[in-house]
Amino acid sequence: MTRVFNFSPGPSALPEPVLRQAAEEMLDWHGTGVSVMEMSHRSPAFMGIAAEAQALLRELLGVPGSHRVLFMQGGALAENALVPMNLMGGHAGADYIDTGWWSGKSIAEARRYGMVNVAASSAGNAGSGYTHVPPRDTWQLDPQAAYVHICSNETIGGVQYAQTPDVGNVPLVADVSSEILSRPLDVANYGLIYAGAQKNIGPAGLTIVMVREDLLVPERTLPGLPTAFNYRVVADNDSMYNTPPTYAIYIAGLVFQWIKAQGGVEAMAARNAEKAALLYGAIDGPGSSGFYRCPVAVDARSKMNVVFRTPSAELDAAFVQAANARGLVQLKGHRVVGGLRASIYNAMPLAGVQALVAFMREFEAAHG
Repeated sequence: MTRVFNFSPGPSALPEPVLRQAAEEMLDWHGTGVSVMEMSHRSPAFMGIAAEAQALLRELLGVPGSHRVLFMQGGALAENALVPMNLMGGHAGADYIDTGWWSGKSIAEARRYGMVNVAASSAGNAGSGYTHVPPRDTWQLDPQAAYVHICSNETIGGVQYAQTPDVGNVPLVADVSSEILSRPLDVANYGLIYAGAQKNIGPAGLTIVMVREDLLVPERTLPGLPTAFNYRVVADNDSMYNTPPTYAIYIAGLVFQWIKAQGGVEAMAARNAEKAALLYGAIDGPGSSGFYRCPVAVDARSKMNVVFRTPSAELDAAFVQAANARGLVQLKGHRVVGGLRASIYNAMPLAGVQALVAFMREFEAAHG
């Protein structure tokens, strides 16, 4: 069996040791005679799996006691609705920062539940897209807002916040789906963090929510909030109010174990910085000829989703086809922006990026 280097933006590659362990435990988890897929979510065995996964996540990110960790479903798109439904009550509206396609989706959904103030936007003119994070001193924030929402890493546009913005006393809410566990994150600085699992954590189906306890109050919820999506209810029931995505939680726990064994989030950050530097260097670093181009400002470039282009759309398509033949897959850019994109999450080894860079040089030599 030959595995390819999978640069998919999500669902994305998982660490091979995790896949092998899951395969070994598929039919019989720790002598129980059943697969985790078959366990009752209320059985002692699965409750132990879930508790360990949560404890490991807390350890890896240093989640303070002020925050609850919830295992939910629906992905980040569902959280675009659940955040305002759980937090906007008693307030005129919320502030949103627009840095790309995903924050735009969050803004559109939140407008269904209340007033949204787009406090800053980095939307380009004449179709140039999003290429940077708006400078903090340009944000027009409302001190009475229910919260300030950001997407810390735009998977499609390859734009990433270099650091956590200071928004004062208003709770900061962040979609961290495509960067969670890739670098240290001071959870204490956020009112709420959410992430779909299918990029750096595990298979699709699990959504992580980390929310400050003092925000889980009835006066913040909007009428009509479904009980199963009420953060307070989910927290009070240890994420077991309804059947959670059990197998996805199990795989997430294995990934958390793997990250800890690699040296933790700090080690992941160092590896990711090395991979990103290598790839961006091949695009437009010293010695590059200009054949490849990244549209994102250097200080806002994502270390997870590297977007770039060749001189033409035709060459972009040829690049993808030739890369596939070399075992370098899922490099086509998102349909809304085109171009090329390499997602280099935690599970992507340095060898994968080295192979991609070598191929890029060969392709440039043949078509430049």
